[in-house]
Amino acid sequence: MRMSVIATVLCITLTACGAPATMAAAPAATATPYCGITWGSTDKAAGDVSTAPLVSVSTGRHDCWDRIVFEMNGTAQGYNVRYSAEVLTDGEGVDLVPYTAGGAFLWVTVRAPAYDPSGIPTIETTTGDHVVTVLRYDTLRDMVFGGSFEGYTTFAVGVRARLPFRVLLLTGPGTHSRIVVDIAHRWS
Repeated sequence: MRMSVIATVLCITLTACGAPATMAAAPAATATPYCGITWGSTDKAAGDVSTAPLVSVSTGRHDCWDRIVFEMNGTAQGYNVRYSAEVLTDGEGVDLVPYTAGGAFLWVTVRAPAYDPSGIPTIETTTGDHVVTVLRYDTLRDMVFGGSFEGYTTFAVGVRARLPFRVLLLTGPGTHSRIVVDIAHRWS
């Protein structure tokens, strides 16, 4: 009973002062994430350098994101993916951004060589080559090979804008493994 008296006095006081009698909180306006994507656009890195060579690079289009797949002949272990105003070639340090189409640029480093133990290239490309065709993709605009040096392989990935992305390590097919980079089509 004592609580109801205090609540009544508080309600009368607030009403007399011009405050509404009910103090219900207004619902917060929340935007639903695009396709449920909550990845963000901050740097993503994991793992160590692998000796398993990179053997292919491919792309794919999905309803909510564009995908890049780096396939290794063995176990993929490490990567570093981040947005950057410059993407430097391995060994030389030449900026690839002027040669890459896009409104924003991902600096993708696969911690695996693009050559076998005898130094023979395992993917068919030379530094500065445009790696894949991304015609009619929603987000991807370009992908340029930045070379492979001391077990690190670099790519400049041009995208439409700075958008959320994620990186996955996947096993298979067979003894192969993959590093997958998904870039969302939009924020929300």
